Amino acid sequence: MLTTDSNIENYILHHIDSEPDNLYQLYRRVNTELLYSRMCSGHLQGRLLKMLTRMISPKQVLELGTYAGYSALCIAEGLADDSCHVDTIELEDELEDFICRAFDESPVGSRIKLHIGDAMLILPKLLEATSYDMVYIDANKRHYVEYYNLLIDNLRSGAFILADNTLWDGKVADNEYHKDAQTQGIIAFNDLIANDERVEKVILPLRDGLTLIYKK
Repeated sequence: MLTTDSNIENYILHHIDSEPDNLYQLYRRVNTELLYSRMCSGHLQGRLLKMLTRMISPKQVLELGTYAGYSALCIAEGLADDSCHVDTIELEDELEDFICRAFDESPVGSRIKLHIGDAMLILPKLLEATSYDMVYIDANKRHYVEYYNLLIDNLRSGAFILADNTLWDGKVADNEYHKDAQTQGIIAFNDLIANDERVEKVILPLRDGLTLIYKK
């Protein structure tokens, strides 16, 4: 979390909804079995994703970047009922068994469909078939601009995009890191959103930065 110390973060975690047991166990497995465990959303961001989903009340949700499946499960929790669903895309096929286990062990896992492959190839096909009310972007930072450009004209007025990692450990505001390709990708995305009059936007300084984008 960018704006709070560990004591405040612990205080927050003890004053919000508890982490469901299946997600608690999933988070433990992430930290013992997977590389780059920091990529997993975790308790606080997970509860926020569920709450935002409740507030937006989408029927169809798209997620770019499944990783361990934690965030997809939190979004699925926030859906109104089993008639709603989440399409989630993950590039790394070696994660498929891990993800499928997480979905199978969850009471809302049946609301999620996993797509393994390159989002730049899968996304156009999904957008042809489905009208999404909410999109969560947490995939390759180098391609955030490309994802957005594919999405924005295919989303209805009133749809939301949630984009994770948009502060990128504060690197976006530190010129020392501006030559890094992933930082450049996030900076380009942030600049694009800031200047796009088709949307309203706000950046929350939660963990690594979460941008909420509303299509007018």
